[in-house]
Amino acid sequence: MTVGKINIYSLKGEPIRKVPLPKVFLTPIRPDLIRRAVLSILSARRQLHGVDPMAGKRTTAESWGTGHGLARVPRVKGHRYPAAGRGAFVPMAVGGRRAHPPKSERVFIEKINRKEKKLATCSAIAATADSELVKGRGHRIDSIPEIPLVVTDDIQKLKSAREFREVLTALGLWNDVLRAKRRMGKVRAGKGKMRGRRRKRARSVLVVVEKDEGILKAARNYPGVDVALVRNLNVELLAPGGHPGRLTIWSESALKSLDNFFPVKENLLITQS
Repeated sequence: MTVGKINIYSLKGEPIRKVPLPKVFLTPIRPDLIRRAVLSILSARRQLHGVDPMAGKRTTAESWGTGHGLARVPRVKGHRYPAAGRGAFVPMAVGGRRAHPPKSERVFIEKINRKEKKLATCSAIAATADSELVKGRGHRIDSIPEIPLVVTDDIQKLKSAREFREVLTALGLWNDVLRAKRRMGKVRAGKGKMRGRRRKRARSVLVVVEKDEGILKAARNYPGVDVALVRNLNVELLAPGGHPGRLTIWSESALKSLDNFFPVKENLLITQS
């Protein structure tokens, strides 16, 4: 098995030298595992909620029994209309309890095996090098010199948003940021508008670095752009929504340390001649 080489670009978009591609990029792409791992992460983030266990039960209502020509449901005690004889406690009564309310003890977390989650992350890393998958996610890659896109470690030292924008323009990535900006203006359909998710949040470029020397503050204000340390990579960052193929920029040091953080067994790699 041989691993090909890939260009390293300067911040001006010029190729400098070639380096071997890490073996993790030879991991077979498994969309089923990737989606399962993303759902596991999302389910762990879900906040539990439930109703008061005594809701609808704080009443002294009792059934009158038979012989009154009325249904044998619990009825409110009292001598004045309309309180007297009104049904209570049961689910079909107005003001009664719910039959099956949401319970806070319900378990929403979808568990996944540790090795499966690790393989899903490696598979998502490999998907970032597949131009068809990247284009299938909607990213604008026509003016990008190469995928995966690797730049020098100078990108980690960017301090201002203006400098970061100039780098994105030189590398042909600015059109994808504009795409994300246009998409984030759309109002979501459905009831999510009432639950804090009024507008859609698009995903654009993911910048992976070995250490943050200012790039996080430089890039955090651009729509859809995320910055992650290579040791903190997870499948949700690499495949938002469970869809593999996110447009990713790798710093040179982050690329070289991939095999250290995400080692893959030889029998799980794609054999190349």
